[in-house]
Amino acid sequence: MVHEFPSEEWMAAWRETVNADEEYAEAAAEWGVDFDGDMVFHLTADDRLPEDRLFFVALEGGRAHETYEIDSLDDADYGFVFRGTYTDWVDLTEGDVGAIDGLMTGRFELDGDMQRVLQFSDAAARLVDLASAVDSDYRY
Repeated sequence: MVHEFPSEEWMAAWRETVNADEEYAEAAAEWGVDFDGDMVFHLTADDRLPEDRLFFVALEGGRAHETYEIDSLDDADYGFVFRGTYTDWVDLTEGDVGAIDGLMTGRFELDGDMQRVLQFSDAAARLVDLASAVDSDYRY
């Protein structure tokens, strides 16, 4: 089934894919344990996306527990914000750029503990791999 990106439906399909993946479960088994591993995915407006979109992702213990769209960063408690333009998010979900590579080259920004993310770089890479497994319709 094709899911419009970005949307809550796309996020739900991605969450199901993440939660069915043993490789991610193993790599992220300690993610969010004794620290806030929840994230906001912030897609910033660009020439393709007319306005910013924000999605909350509850990540802990190798699972994505819930995902939903929020209106502002004040609408959720989280430990990290992963931010980039819509076009860069499309490249990420298509598998054309990795999360860590995107951070290192400046295509994406991270608010939160970068060392913690680097400690779990295999888990971050797997999350991106799983995003490219979701059949996506890029509306914008």
